[in-house]
Amino acid sequence: MRTKYFFAGFLIVSLVLAGIVSHYASSSPDGLEKVAADKGIAAQEEEHALAGSPLGDYGVEGVDDGRLSGGLAGLIGVGLTLAAGGGLFWAIRRRGGGEPAAEPGAGAGTAARTD
Repeated sequence: MRTKYFFAGFLIVSLVLAGIVSHYASSSPDGLEKVAADKGIAAQEEEHALAGSPLGDYGVEGVDDGRLSGGLAGLIGVGLTLAAGGGLFWAIRRRGGGEPAAEPGAGAGTAARTD
């Protein structure tokens, strides 16, 4: 039962951070972007292939309100990440239905004790 509460709390915190708190993140460039601008590397920068995608540039295409667009993109990102991770764990768990691992020291050629 504790595991369910943990995952429910994790989900709520993730959604709040992605949907609300992400709006308050700094819009200043990060360290890599600043160094690229200072050294002139940023002048060679080109638009990437997915810039026009529905979630390109940390926003939802077609939503004019910047706060809402960023929040929705965060919520969608969290949902997709949890779905992909959950699906991966589910698939791994389904494949691992074999026999339990052998006890330490009970390898081939070892006689079993019958005390």
